[in-house]
Amino acid sequence: METFLQLVAQDLYTKIGSDLSRTAIVFPNKRASLFFNEYLAAQSARPLWSPAYVSISELFRQLSPLKPGDPIRLVCELYKVFREETHSEETLDDFYFWGELLISDFDDVDKNLVDADRLFSNLQDLKNIMDDYDFLDPEQEEAIRQFFQNFSIERRTELKAKFISLWDKLGDIYRRYRARLSELGIAYEGMMYRQVMEQLVPDRLRYDRYVFVGFNVLNRVETRFFQLLQDAGKAMFYWDYDIFYTRLPREQQPPYTHEAGEFILRNLAVFPNQLPETAFDVLRRPKNVRFISAPTENAQARYLPEWIRGLGLDGGTKEKENAVVLCNEALLLPVLHSIPSEVKNVNITMGFPLAQTPVYSFINALMELQTTGYHAGTGRYSYETVLALLKHPYTRQLSSAAETLERQLTKDNRFYPLPSELKQDAFLEQIFTPQNGIAALCRYLTDLLRLVAVVYRQEKDAEDIFNQLYRESLFKSYTLINRLVSLIETGDLAGVRIDTLKRLLNRLLTSANIPFHGEPAIGMQVMGVLETRNLDFRNLIMLSLNEGQLPKAGGDSSFIPYNLRRAFGMTTIEHKNAVYAYYFYRLIQRAENVTLLYNTSSDGLNRGEMSRFMLQFLVESPHDIRRQYLEAGQSPQSSRNINIVKTPEMLAQMHSAYDIHRHPRAYFSPSALNAYLDCRLKFYYRYVAGLKAPEEVSAEIDSALFGTIFHYAAELVYHDLTANGKEIRKEDLEQLLKNDVRLQTYVDNAFKEKLFHLPATEQPEYNGTQLIHSKVIASYLRQLLRNDLQYAPFCMEGMEQEVREVMEISTPQGALTLQIGGTIDRLDSKDDTLRIVDYKTGGTPKTPESIEQLFTPADNRPSYIFQTFLYAAIMCRRQPLKVAPSLLYIHRAASESYSPVIEMGAPRQAKMPVNNFAFYEDEFRERLQGLLQEIYNEEETFSQTEDTKKCEYCDFRSLCKR
Repeated sequence: METFLQLVAQDLYTKIGSDLSRTAIVFPNKRASLFFNEYLAAQSARPLWSPAYVSISELFRQLSPLKPGDPIRLVCELYKVFREETHSEETLDDFYFWGELLISDFDDVDKNLVDADRLFSNLQDLKNIMDDYDFLDPEQEEAIRQFFQNFSIERRTELKAKFISLWDKLGDIYRRYRARLSELGIAYEGMMYRQVMEQLVPDRLRYDRYVFVGFNVLNRVETRFFQLLQDAGKAMFYWDYDIFYTRLPREQQPPYTHEAGEFILRNLAVFPNQLPETAFDVLRRPKNVRFISAPTENAQARYLPEWIRGLGLDGGTKEKENAVVLCNEALLLPVLHSIPSEVKNVNITMGFPLAQTPVYSFINALMELQTTGYHAGTGRYSYETVLALLKHPYTRQLSSAAETLERQLTKDNRFYPLPSELKQDAFLEQIFTPQNGIAALCRYLTDLLRLVAVVYRQEKDAEDIFNQLYRESLFKSYTLINRLVSLIETGDLAGVRIDTLKRLLNRLLTSANIPFHGEPAIGMQVMGVLETRNLDFRNLIMLSLNEGQLPKAGGDSSFIPYNLRRAFGMTTIEHKNAVYAYYFYRLIQRAENVTLLYNTSSDGLNRGEMSRFMLQFLVESPHDIRRQYLEAGQSPQSSRNINIVKTPEMLAQMHSAYDIHRHPRAYFSPSALNAYLDCRLKFYYRYVAGLKAPEEVSAEIDSALFGTIFHYAAELVYHDLTANGKEIRKEDLEQLLKNDVRLQTYVDNAFKEKLFHLPATEQPEYNGTQLIHSKVIASYLRQLLRNDLQYAPFCMEGMEQEVREVMEISTPQGALTLQIGGTIDRLDSKDDTLRIVDYKTGGTPKTPESIEQLFTPADNRPSYIFQTFLYAAIMCRRQPLKVAPSLLYIHRAASESYSPVIEMGAPRQAKMPVNNFAFYEDEFRERLQGLLQEIYNEEETFSQTEDTKKCEYCDFRSLCKR
């Protein structure tokens, strides 16, 4: 395979010889020069004088006295002009992002040498004198006519009026802006190009000959530049194309112009090619072409090892003849991880995204902490933003206190910690010092990045490739933020709001790349589409060749309407599509093995369609195209049943753990026994193996926490009502029900204790959902008091009262003396009855058929009633009153006839209230004894439940894979 650059090198050497010192070779980008130099050197066995290599943008910069302006500064200067011309009160924050749009339009105006006075003239004048525009060709005249058909000046809307008023000012803004930049000695790229063209004298150029290689779409500045040099006899042109998409379509019936060849044909007509057309009939030569569909983006990257093995690298295929082209550059990391070890050298032309380095996430976390994470009114940080920093690897390496502090905040549920709580050492003090103003915020970031640099100073890590990459990313970030600091200090960014600075910084960081260091002309090439210009490869694989990726979806935004852009010869979406069509066809024309992959899944912006260029090639191609598809080899995960056999060691440990002679405080709670009845394996994980779900801070209030807060609020209420005696009187309840402020105080205090962990003197900081929960709990509290008002007077015997009872069971290890017990929400008495009240803030009341049902594992087993009956059994033996176990469902207690006393009975039969538990106590105790002995029975295993509904919210779900 003979590449385009080889052809150019041969032709140039033949025509000029070995002394190219007075020749400049101009490429669209710099990369081609490295390959070209190698081909040129191969033309001669002796040393030769090398030409100068320059990209077109570098050439214009060399010829201009103006310096390229910093993008941020350019917007700031435009803003000053905009304010002076329009007398607008618009802030820089609001102006910034469409200021960039305006500069982009001005850039296009200048690069295409548009007469700005005519373009930005009054729209009415533009319509009136349209006939005088003799510089327009018929197609451009039609474009202007279409614009005025769609945009009636006479029928005005508010939006149209705003557009016209600004349009009328754009000419003045354009002229004033260019004048201001000239005074400052800076320019945007288009202004620099235009200024070079206006002052260019070809005879004064540095080189005798300029060789333009591999260009395609030319803007008008480049066209004029080429013409001037051609007229002066200083230009040579080498165009790369194929007759497949230039001459042959025009010989068809009917003739047509191929999208990929449209601009090349125009260029060939004006600037003849140095190479003969016979060198450009290569696309029709034999090729192996495959179209492969893949189910995901990553599946395409995983296909690479197979593609590489098919190349036969061991058989003499040169690595540099192979290229992996990424239409979606987000695939870079998966591709790098997929390249197998047999590939010895890789050259990556794309930079590594700074947004995928630790320094990016660190800066982001710092910005979040000091902006949305800091509440100036209360002087507090939000827990989420603090945690993001405490968990960051940089903080962990530079602060020994970070991990301990994170655990403490989690344990204490500190949603809104004070800075003073967080300053545990010098590094944390630097991080958690509130910053005021954009200058202070930028300096805060640069100071912290300097401290982070210490992480990469150890000599032992110097050779680590990722450390080199991250060190480079740290330096790049530091210089970007310093740029902002200098713009703030000069006043260019004065008055910018912090949220705009945040967006600005994020845009700078996400668009920045860290270049890979390497030898470009050796090794397999991994590149983006734009880097392929002028380069040819024997074996080519293109990934993510989807519609929307090539050509890129969506036209660039512009303030200049589409039809006016067309009329004045500016860049339109058709130009961009034609450019990408050319890149695609040019890249595959000399390749011998072409593999094109696309993603069939439709998610996000990807519609799951192959690119239109693939479809077009499928129709037009003279080659047999094989269509294949990748299939993800998936095997369903089978979860095996888990049965844990009780070993003698395990039984001995269980015996010891609950023996009250060894552990007097150990006891079996209703929760533990319910866990065993619901799922024996869950009981094993929690109460035998001692596993616990990790603690975490969440601002969300789940049903368990909701119940805890309500319980505590109710306890506070009745604690105050019983301060002078156990009796609860109707008048006290009526008085309290009238005092909403006092009731809300009880709820606030419960939140402080159970959720916020604040001292009594501090006021809780509610977020939206917490405030709603607070109001719901207050309404539940009122409902409880109204319900008790119906029952009063009664005596409050206890609240949140712990109860225990000693039992003895026989086990294989001998007799075991253990305790059962728990915490009763409330004990109250009236007449000869003691009620055991368990508050419920959710769920539906259930009616058990019998005591046996409470001990039988099943989907509808009433576990709450089991708990209340256990407490009732204990209380029956501790006092003489009748015991009535009760479940008070607060959210269902509104009716006056509501009774919380538990009822029993079979379905469709009369239900009996359990007003005296003594009738059921013996059977309950007998079954309880049997349950405890079963737990210690070595024949019974700890097995998984059959009821998978119980697995949905289980803490141990990930362990048993249910």
